Amino acid sequence: MSRSATPPGIGFETAGRRSPTWVLTALSLSMLLPSLSISIANVGLPSMAAALGASFNEVQWIVIAYLLAITTLIVGVGRLGDMVGRGRLLVIGIAVFTVATLLCGLAPNLFLLIAARALQGVGAACMMALAMASVGAVVPEHRTGSAMGLLGTMSAVGTALGPSLGGMLIATFGWRAIFLAVVPIGVLALTLTLPMSADTAAGSTARRFDVLGTVLLAVTLGAYALAMTVESFGALTIGLLGVAGAGSVLFGVTESKVAFPLLTLGMLRDPVLAVGLATSTVVSAVMMTTLIVGPFHLAGALGLGPAAVGLVISAGPAVSALTGVPAGRVTDRFGSRTMVIAGLVGIIGAALTLSVMPTAAGVLGYVLPLIVCTACYATFQAANNTAIMKDVAAQQRGLVSGMLNLSRNLGLMTGASVMGAVFARAAGTRDVTTGTPAEIARGTHWAFAVAALLVGVGLAAVLGLRRRLPAT
Repeated sequence: MSRSATPPGIGFETAGRRSPTWVLTALSLSMLLPSLSISIANVGLPSMAAALGASFNEVQWIVIAYLLAITTLIVGVGRLGDMVGRGRLLVIGIAVFTVATLLCGLAPNLFLLIAARALQGVGAACMMALAMASVGAVVPEHRTGSAMGLLGTMSAVGTALGPSLGGMLIATFGWRAIFLAVVPIGVLALTLTLPMSADTAAGSTARRFDVLGTVLLAVTLGAYALAMTVESFGALTIGLLGVAGAGSVLFGVTESKVAFPLLTLGMLRDPVLAVGLATSTVVSAVMMTTLIVGPFHLAGALGLGPAAVGLVISAGPAVSALTGVPAGRVTDRFGSRTMVIAGLVGIIGAALTLSVMPTAAGVLGYVLPLIVCTACYATFQAANNTAIMKDVAAQQRGLVSGMLNLSRNLGLMTGASVMGAVFARAAGTRDVTTGTPAEIARGTHWAFAVAALLVGVGLAAVLGLRRRLPAT
C-alpha cells in the first residue's frame, strides 16, 4: 500500500480555506449520527414490536438491516469516495441518511420500516467511511491523533446517548420520535457539509469502479454477518459460512484479474495495515464481551435490577466519550505505536481482573475494571486509527477508512456470537437467563479469560511489528 505525505490540492485539501474547527464539527456529526441510530433503535424494539404487531425475531431486523447495509457497503463507498470525491459522496450520504431517517419515523408497517432502515444504513456507511478518511486532509499530521480521538469520542457519545434519549422520547412521544428527533441533526450535518460537495476526485488512479468485486464482497460480508446473527449453530449457519467462504475465494480471484480492483490484495502485505486491521477486529470482538456478558452478570450474579444494570453498562460508553480526545492528544505526544501497546496492555489487565473477580466484590468490583477497559479501548482506537491513517496516500484514504470501519464492525458481530457462546458454554446451563449466580459468575470469568488471551495474541503481533519497523 502506498504511504506518503498528503499532496496539496487533492480531495479535502480544498477545505483548507475553511476553518479546520468548522470542518471537524461537520465530520464529528457524521460519526455521531450513525452510532446514535444504532443504540437509539435498540431501546425502541419492544415498543415497535407492540405497535406494529410483530414478534421479537421480526423486529430484530430493524437493527440487522441497518448493520448489514453498513457492513456490506462500507469498503465500496470508501473506494468510490476516492474516485469521485470524498466531500461530494459524504454530502450525498448525509442526505440519504436524513431522508431515510424521516421515512423510518413515518413508516406505516414493519416491512417499510426495515427497508427504510436499510437505506439509512447506506447513508451511514458513507458517513462513517468518509468522515475518518477526511481527517488527514483537514488537520496537520502532528494533530491526527487528536482528531481521531475526537471522532472516536463522538461515536461513543452517540452510543451512550442512545438508550437514555431513546427511552425519554418513547415515554413522551412514542417510538416514531426516536427517528424523527434525529432528522433535525441530520439537516444540520448536511448544512455544515454542503460546501464540501464541490470537492473534486481524491486522486485515485482507477478509472472504473469495480462493480463485480463490490457485489462479491457485499455478498461475502452479508453472508458472514447473517451467520453471526443466527441464534443457534446449525445447518443455516454452516450454509451461510459456506457462502461467505466461497465468496471470499471468488472475490480474491476476481480482484487478481480485473484492471481496476476494488481492493488490491497486495495492500494487506503492508504490515502496519494488516496488523492494525487484525488487532482492531480482535479488540472489538473482545469489547463486545462487556455488552453481551455484562448485563447477565450484573443481573444474574450480582442481583441488580434493570435500571441499575442499564446505568452500569452505560458507564462504558460514557468513559470512552470522556477519554477519546485526551487519548488522541496523548497519542500525538508519545506516538501511535507506543499508545497502541499501552491500550492493549490495559485491556488485558482489566479483562484478567474481571476473569478472577469474586462476586463478593460487588458492583464496584465490576465497574472499576470496566472503566479501565473502556478507557484503554478508547486509547487503542485513537492510536490504532492514527497509525493506520496518518501515512495513507490521499487516493486511498476512503478505501482504507472503509476497511478500518469494517474490521471494527466484523469484530463486534463476531464477538457477539463467539463470546456469547463461550459465556453460555462455561456457565454450564441450558438457559443463562435462569442460571444460578454461581453459574453466571463462572461463565463471566471464562469469557473474560478468553478475551484476555485473544488481546494477548494481538499484543504479540503489535510487538513483533514494532521490532521490525523503525520508531516513530
